[in-house]
Amino acid sequence: MDTTNHTLPALFSQLGLPSEDSEIKQFIKQHYPLEKNIELAQASWWNNAQREFVREAISTDSDWAIIVDQLDTQLRNNQHQKSMS
Repeated sequence: MDTTNHTLPALFSQLGLPSEDSEIKQFIKQHYPLEKNIELAQASWWNNAQREFVREAISTDSDWAIIVDQLDTQLRNNQHQKSMS
């Protein structure tokens, strides 16, 4: 049984990205806004392994899907960006 705590920092760690809160905020700030017509998994900044993980999390509705959706929302949500400034 998978008992991993699926959080945004855990997702960033899983993707091999810096996972401190300030680093996550910087990632979101750097890649905001993700255009409406681009799926998160198709974003240009992912490497192939990251892209596949994000794609699979969404398509299989895995335990990671909720956190991946949260990241997607934060990369598109104008209100979130304003609060980070």
